[in-house]
Amino acid sequence: LARRCTHYPFIVVVAVNSTLLTINTGDYIFYTDWAWTSYTVFSIGNILMISVGATYYLLFTGVPGTASYYGLIMQGYTWVAKGAWFALGYPYDFIVTPMWIPSCMLLDLAYWASKKNKHSLILFGGVLVGMSFPLFNMVNLLTVADPLETAFKYPRPTLPPYMVPIEPQVGKFYNSPVALGAGTGAVLAVTFTALGAKLNTWTYRWMAA
Repeated sequence: LARRCTHYPFIVVVAVNSTLLTINTGDYIFYTDWAWTSYTVFSIGNILMISVGATYYLLFTGVPGTASYYGLIMQGYTWVAKGAWFALGYPYDFIVTPMWIPSCMLLDLAYWASKKNKHSLILFGGVLVGMSFPLFNMVNLLTVADPLETAFKYPRPTLPPYMVPIEPQVGKFYNSPVALGAGTGAVLAVTFTALGAKLNTWTYRWMAA
């Protein structure tokens, strides 16, 4: 019971901080300044959060489907953030929230298909999350109004300087943000997933000490 009670605060802390990091990494949720140039950077930041948190939660319960539940929690948090920016005066279709749930479902699928093999979860689940997350989010972004155009149409003089829209640096460093995001994500997500698994082991050992 003591172990379980210790894990639940960890889960809440990871989920909340995942969302806060997503918001604070820049304009990914309210996608303005750097448009596609920053897409890979923000994709990696979000893949880190989803891989560590969902893997931690999934291995803690040992029940396939738990990662999807974690993604649902994060989706709820980011939709609350969307509502907060809407309250500041932005049009509702300007604020874009990351699509957490589909990638979490793939993580669950890897765990279930491998009959709860942790190493398969880390390797296959990590690759699936890393490759799918940028793709799902690009589809998500294509369904909303052009955020940059909207940002100039609805200027917010009370915003701090880092939130003021600037000219987009489109295609300055690369031509395919989805391909680059998926490629780097597929490699890095394996490490991130392994970190989530290790975090689970460490907390159990800490409680057993």
